[in-house]
Amino acid sequence: MSDPSVGRPVGEPPEAPPTKRSKRSSRSSTRNMVEWALVIVGAIVVAFVVKTFLIQAFQIPSASMHPTLLEGDRVLVNKLSYDLHDVNRGDVIVFARPKGMNAGPNDPDDLIKRVIGLPGDTVQTKDGDVYVNGRQLEEPYLADGTVSDGLDDPVTIPDGHVWVMGDNRGDSQDSRVFGPIAEDTIVGRAFMVMWPPSRMGSL
Repeated sequence: MSDPSVGRPVGEPPEAPPTKRSKRSSRSSTRNMVEWALVIVGAIVVAFVVKTFLIQAFQIPSASMHPTLLEGDRVLVNKLSYDLHDVNRGDVIVFARPKGMNAGPNDPDDLIKRVIGLPGDTVQTKDGDVYVNGRQLEEPYLADGTVSDGLDDPVTIPDGHVWVMGDNRGDSQDSRVFGPIAEDTIVGRAFMVMWPPSRMGSL
């Protein structure tokens, strides 16, 4: 019979074999690490899917939508809206910067404006107001005393396009500059101010 103490210093007790509890603890730790890794990967995938296909945050880069949106506000944009329904007059939308529009190195690739005219509409400014199809457009979102000008001759919007304008009519590069925008350049509809907390609310 072999002596289990051979090879160890005299008086040192033999090594205890691993207990069932230590084995279970090791397996539990490994399982927890795997579960946390899966949770993190899953969260990253969900965030990517949400940002790519569902909802995206957008920071307001200028004062062109004052007083509805202030520079630095963050809004949530629903990217599925116009897969479910048509663009509506009055919607606040984010869209790709029109080709040929001057942009500095720090200017955003996307712009945010309000839909004023829909396909087939005729838009014109007259006496400081916007007229759509010959009728003055009610615009309660504008600041008191706002003057809308720059479109003396009526423009008819082609199919597949919309006419957009900033709420800050005196400080906005919009369809009065670059014309109607194609609906397929629309990223989505801004539906909520999420930051700062003091301005949180729906649009």
